[in-house]
Amino acid sequence: MIVRPYYMDILTTYRDVPLVKILAGIRRCGKSTILEMLRENLTHSGVAADHIITMRYTSEIFSDGMTDKDMYRGIKENMTDDGKYYLLLDEVQEIEGWEKAVNSLLEDQNTDIYVTGSNSKLMSSEISTYLTGRYISIPVFTLSFAEYVEFRKLSGCTPREILNEYIRMGGFPVVAAGNFDERSAYQIVEDIYHSVITNDITKRHNITNFDLFHRVVKYIVENVGKTFSTNAIVKFLKSEGRSLSIESVYNYLEWLEKAFIIYRCRRYDLQGKAVLKTQEKFYLADASLKYCIMGFNPKAVAAMLENIVYFELRRKGYEVYIGKYETKEIDFVAVRRDERIYVQVCRNLPEKSDREIANLLEIRDHYPKYVVTLDEFAAGNINGVKIMHLSDFLLGGFT
Repeated sequence: MIVRPYYMDILTTYRDVPLVKILAGIRRCGKSTILEMLRENLTHSGVAADHIITMRYTSEIFSDGMTDKDMYRGIKENMTDDGKYYLLLDEVQEIEGWEKAVNSLLEDQNTDIYVTGSNSKLMSSEISTYLTGRYISIPVFTLSFAEYVEFRKLSGCTPREILNEYIRMGGFPVVAAGNFDERSAYQIVEDIYHSVITNDITKRHNITNFDLFHRVVKYIVENVGKTFSTNAIVKFLKSEGRSLSIESVYNYLEWLEKAFIIYRCRRYDLQGKAVLKTQEKFYLADASLKYCIMGFNPKAVAAMLENIVYFELRRKGYEVYIGKYETKEIDFVAVRRDERIYVQVCRNLPEKSDREIANLLEIRDHYPKYVVTLDEFAAGNINGVKIMHLSDFLLGGFT
């Protein structure tokens, strides 16, 4: 088991703080393993094993008719004295009203609580008033490139060689930890995808027209990195002789977001200093989700480079937007407290370098500006715009 220090640092920072620590992300992104790492860390720091209570709510035994009261009693019966207990609760969204049980355990007992889940009912916009102001949300993503390099460090390859593998195979830990060929890796990811679609979307929302739903998903996958609207999807389906309302498309997008399959990136008007409500982009939780559905196409890598950079910025704690400056587009405007950076992404620098750099130079402020590329010879500084190879950018070159 390879430790993921980014998450362990966050959990260490919030250890013993009277807040529920909520880790949420797509299935198989490593949440359960992070809890295992936390358990080991607690044990090594001197916490008695019987004061670390780990519960998993993924089996039928737990999820079939279990109530919040059953959940509370099941945990409470393991607490035999007045000492502090560390509760590690995995996939709690399977329990209806789990937040009531967790709130009671936080209020009534001497506890430090960590929970995970694969549905955004665990995130801020979905949690009921029971935990308002009493939790911290920690989004969990698939492996960053730095983590992937750590997983593959015994391969003998250089980071740039490993980058090619990372782009093709994605960052699901189960793939990175194995030695799979491309076909086997995509089969594993496809199984994860279908598990999410089945358990977190079609069953939960009683979708009956699977073919139409999957066609919407495929449209999104085909258009990663492109701006589009729900109306554009409706028109596209109509051109194929299919009918679906704007409301239904909106629901599909929302459900895919809540299952952490896709992430919405809104546009930001740099002149008006306002978030725009139209022409958003969507990115996939992992690049391999596109390849398992559509196969790997080397000619279509450019959009997935954006996908990779988007999540690297998210991992670093930035709020990420598409930038609009007059009629020009900036791939990413990333904001973190009083910091801001601008990022343009292109596969090969000679193809679009003038436009990419010119767009950034139009923005006349003091914040850092980057062009990130796969060009092997890309490096340097052009009028204050830093040119970086993708591998250097992902390994911390922009922080």
